[in-house]
Amino acid sequence: MTHAPQIKIPATYMRGGTSKGVFFRLQDLPEPCQVPGAARDALLLRVLGSPDPYGKQIDGLGGATSSTSKAVILSQSQRPDHDVEYLFGQVAIDRPMVDWSGNCGNLAAAVGPFAISRRLVAPERIPDNGLCAVRIWQANIGKTIVAHVPIANGVVQETGDFELDGVIFPAAEVRLEFLEPVNEDDGPMFPTGNLVDDLEVPGIGTLKATLINAGIPTIFVEARALGYTGTESQEAINGDPKALAMFETIRAQGALRMGLIQDLHEAATRQHTPKIAFVAPPTDYVASSGKPVAASEIDLCVRALSMGKLHHAMMGTAAVAIGTAAAIPGTLVNRAAGGGERTAVRFGHPSGTLRVGAEPRVINGRWTLTKATLSRSARVIMEGWVCVPWASAPPA
Repeated sequence: MTHAPQIKIPATYMRGGTSKGVFFRLQDLPEPCQVPGAARDALLLRVLGSPDPYGKQIDGLGGATSSTSKAVILSQSQRPDHDVEYLFGQVAIDRPMVDWSGNCGNLAAAVGPFAISRRLVAPERIPDNGLCAVRIWQANIGKTIVAHVPIANGVVQETGDFELDGVIFPAAEVRLEFLEPVNEDDGPMFPTGNLVDDLEVPGIGTLKATLINAGIPTIFVEARALGYTGTESQEAINGDPKALAMFETIRAQGALRMGLIQDLHEAATRQHTPKIAFVAPPTDYVASSGKPVAASEIDLCVRALSMGKLHHAMMGTAAVAIGTAAAIPGTLVNRAAGGGERTAVRFGHPSGTLRVGAEPRVINGRWTLTKATLSRSARVIMEGWVCVPWASAPPA
């Protein structure tokens, strides 16, 4: 019996923020995969090694966590004032699903460097030295991100002394600006019209919740209402199946209340959004690296779940939601941070701390968000070709 050979596709494996993913140029994908659909999803699933009932993604590039099971497809943008179009796919580990419903703020830090090095940015836009402002159209959510990428001697500078909690080695800083993550043309930032809702969750009770769509749809609840302190480690939550089931139940009810799904069963097919997080006032704790975090260093504590598990640090898009909610008096996040008005917040997460700026304002009686900012880092880990078994991949 003759078996089909593997195909080779140009690809780059990159770290962006506290995530890793496989990056492709759209033009390098097999022709059936250059458009959305089953062929593209099947290819990305096979590249990452999903679905894997063992949960390890041994036969692919996935790292068996939500932070490392990701794919990015980039192309030159045809939109005015944009350099590149960025499409993000969150690849499920144990099921045959690619979720295209949201953005990845962490990998957004790697989009600019990849676009520059793969000649998706016009050469005249790249300085010999300094910062290159790469204008990114985030295709999943239809928003603009500007990545300020350091350039040295005409090429992307990846090394540096910028430290990001959740990443062990320092690198060059990439500053991200999320422009108008929420504006007048979008649906309401608070889908229910309330800063705080009473969310009825069968089997758990009625919880106070802030339901916000800024950066990414996010459900915030109070840590104390669930018996937590907001300083929990990743193992404390992910090692407790009952806790994970509880959070998924809350997430599904919140998604329904936000109008993101019409039936609770749909939540299982929409794992990437919304996110769910729990907040608490600032408290001393020890980060996963062993570094002590003092209450005096932060404004509040936040723990967030992604793809059904507690995140080891913080998703970039969820950080935007945290910063936005913290700046709006009356939300649960703002209350946990001590109340009042603010334009930036520093919060504690399992791996350390993160600062995010946000500029929300009221226009025509409705909250909007002008800009959110945060700094990450990124670098190429490996580049070349990813090999995909021909029989398991869509035909070229």
